[in-house]
Amino acid sequence: MKKLIVASIVLAAFVTAPAFAGDDMAGMNMSKSASKASSTSALTDAEVKKVDPASGMVTLKHGALENVGMPPMTMAFKVKDAAMVKQVREGDKVKVRVENVNGTLTIVKLEKQS
Repeated sequence: MKKLIVASIVLAAFVTAPAFAGDDMAGMNMSKSASKASSTSALTDAEVKKVDPASGMVTLKHGALENVGMPPMTMAFKVKDAAMVKQVREGDKVKVRVENVNGTLTIVKLEKQS
């Protein structure tokens, strides 16, 4: 008798499980393009540690750069546009977007914070 009750419970759970799984996902946006769009434009908080106009490099103490798989650290980056170097000074708080451009991690967007 115990085996029959256990078998009935297992069978009932198995039969109803797909209905619950379908309902749990209702209303969710499963489109990768929506999440990809937000992740490709995300900016990371950073602090300018050094500016080298001659080489076009800015050293940043930055948060995680998830799009390039980099944890928080301090590192020098090439800037995409030389004008970016003139925007910032040591100690400035900024938001940046770093991308791999032709094999070089490059600051492609930089916004100075107030």
